[in-house]
Amino acid sequence: MSNDAPVTFLTQEAYDRLASELEQLSTVGREEIAKRIEIAREEGDLKENGGYHAAKDEQGKQEARIRTLQALLKDAKVGEAPESNGIVESGTVVTATIAGGEEVFLLGSREIAADSELDVYSEASPLGAAILGLKEGEKTSYQAPNGRDIAVEIIKVETYAGQ
Repeated sequence: MSNDAPVTFLTQEAYDRLASELEQLSTVGREEIAKRIEIAREEGDLKENGGYHAAKDEQGKQEARIRTLQALLKDAKVGEAPESNGIVESGTVVTATIAGGEEVFLLGSREIAADSELDVYSEASPLGAAILGLKEGEKTSYQAPNGRDIAVEIIKVETYAGQ
């Protein structure tokens, strides 16, 4: 594992679900899209063949998803959510006051919380980077993409239990 590759926490269930998706896309998915491209190619003039271009577009999106899944799974830390100990880290549920409003969200990968109603913020997002490592009661601010400074106070940090 390289030192600059982001490590993503995944539950075993999330890892298994993503590995299954990768297997399906890499095998059956590739075969299906290749067949669709071949059928569309047989229709003739490729310049004006909407079916061909749509299939090639879908193939590009599928290959991008395969690369994303491969990278995510390669560098994933699989296991139980880390015990929060009141410190914001990947895989914890954070309750925070952000710009005056209270929010509850998961810090980590959206892939962990696929079946959850929780909002998810990446550790690499401006908010995630600003609060990573903070303790309950600590305050900070971060710069939003529009340049505004946004105040944040950590109210509670909990272990993610698959809500």
